[in-house]
Amino acid sequence: MARNRRARAATSETAPGLPHGLAQARGWWHALPALASLLWVGQAWQIATAIAALMAWQNGGGTAADLPPPTATIGQAAAITVALGLLRAALEYAGTQLAWRHARRSLTALRLQLGQRLRHSSPLDARRPPSGQITSAWMEQADAVLPWLARYQLAQWRVLLVPPALALCVGWHSWLSALLLLLAAPLIPLFMAIIGWRAQAISEAQLQALGHLHGDLLQRLRALPSLRALHAVQATAQRMSALGRDLAQRTMRVLRVAMLSSAVLELFSALGVALVAVYVGFHLLGQLPFGAWGERLTLHEGLFVLMLAPAFFEPLRELSAVWHDRANGRAALQRLQTLLDGLAPLVPNAHTAGDPASAEIAAPASAPAITLQAVQPALPLAEGQAARPALDLHIPAGAHVAITGPSGSGKSLLLALVAGLVQAASGQVRIGGLPMDAAHAAALRRRMGWMGAQPYLFAGSLQRNLRLGRAAPATPDDEARALQQVGLGAFVPQRNQALLGEGGSGLSGGEGLRLALARLVAAPEATLLLLDEPTAHLDSATSAQVLAQLLKLAQGRTLLLATHDPQAIAALPWVLELDAQGQAHWRRRPDAPMQAMRAADRPIEEALP
Repeated sequence: MARNRRARAATSETAPGLPHGLAQARGWWHALPALASLLWVGQAWQIATAIAALMAWQNGGGTAADLPPPTATIGQAAAITVALGLLRAALEYAGTQLAWRHARRSLTALRLQLGQRLRHSSPLDARRPPSGQITSAWMEQADAVLPWLARYQLAQWRVLLVPPALALCVGWHSWLSALLLLLAAPLIPLFMAIIGWRAQAISEAQLQALGHLHGDLLQRLRALPSLRALHAVQATAQRMSALGRDLAQRTMRVLRVAMLSSAVLELFSALGVALVAVYVGFHLLGQLPFGAWGERLTLHEGLFVLMLAPAFFEPLRELSAVWHDRANGRAALQRLQTLLDGLAPLVPNAHTAGDPASAEIAAPASAPAITLQAVQPALPLAEGQAARPALDLHIPAGAHVAITGPSGSGKSLLLALVAGLVQAASGQVRIGGLPMDAAHAAALRRRMGWMGAQPYLFAGSLQRNLRLGRAAPATPDDEARALQQVGLGAFVPQRNQALLGEGGSGLSGGEGLRLALARLVAAPEATLLLLDEPTAHLDSATSAQVLAQLLKLAQGRTLLLATHDPQAIAALPWVLELDAQGQAHWRRRPDAPMQAMRAADRPIEEALP
């Protein structure tokens, strides 16, 4: 709730203009269609001139007396009208094209900002939105900003420039006609603002429901095997159907409000035009001789005023047509702003932090030591949750450490702090003497290897998954050697043709872990290995094989392995235990770094129980 209030405050501070970061979408090109609309003044004057000349010729007996018609006057008026029409069309086209072009650029910039915020947020933050909601906001909801930046901004400029100018032109000939227009005009934005507040609230609710529907649908599709096993497919289908009906109802509410805004504008604009037409008609008949400056209006002036009256309300009518674009755009922008607002950050790279020169700093080429000095993670705390104690820890270079403790004690969080996936709110993490900060993060991460309990495998070839995240391309011999070392030699001949489904479908759980392990084997530059529950959900035999391959791979490197597996705990010479409060203490550690290195390099068969 607090995050939503902050986002609304940030949005309201930018009103009535565009939010900060999208101001480049507004420029001089928005005034071109307004200037095109103002050219109607010249066209209306020429048309009135031609009609008045023709009426004067007819009323003066030109037909009976065989007087020549005023072809020169009519021809000149027609030529000027056509020329102004062509200029008007050119200005309209140029302004519209430029507005849409810059609106698309601004939308691209907005999506890049959203991507940067997502890229810089920690994957361990529990408040991180589901991927379905992020995708919906990125693609569908962000598109709602485009009409707001283009069509609504053009209509807004027309409203700001055209009606005042037309009111001055009308008032030059008839102050009463201008007064009638000005009396009807303020009622329109008043009622539009009242409707607009409601429209934005309804649009926000509709976009939120759309995001939840996309997120729930993606989660259910991913969990379809479990839903089938639990006989919950029918219940899930009913829930999705209910969500779809709710979204349809919210969408109809948005359309209902949009139609209401158009009806309000049409009502008041029709009343304004009708009042002016009635006055001009009775004035020309002599029934209402007042309202003009001194003398009565001529037919020429009366026609001119009548033709300007509908044009006075035309920008307001166009604004009504795109009023829901404003409501949808502001709601979508607020949704984008609040989606990733306040998420815990990760340590950025030097390139993204604006210091490309620092990205060239070299990380240690040998197994690094790891030091945590009074480190507390920058993660939000749930209500009533106590803050984690600061971590003070030193892990010597080349040590093989098993990190154990009860669930929720912070084992994965410790690995994330070392990898920079969670930023330290206080204290400092140093790897090989270099701090994990924006200047060194990219270089340090190039020397890291990461493997989780459920490594993600992308849809595509086995070779593509093997090359994922490599700093330098591996040769075919290196890839074949990596697959052979982890027991996937059968896939070597077909690694280019062996296709995997999303999430690694086509491989067993053990084969998926071996493929993730092959990524580490194919990355010899990694001197620090961070592994999170790599043997979870495996049988004892497969777990022992994976563990043996891990220990072989970790020789000469620093290894941090978060695990509950008794085999892994017994196999590693260093054991760091975290209690339920997150306090760290050594359960087992060699007396000296040299003893640790000798223990880490002992034969693998002796390490296993």
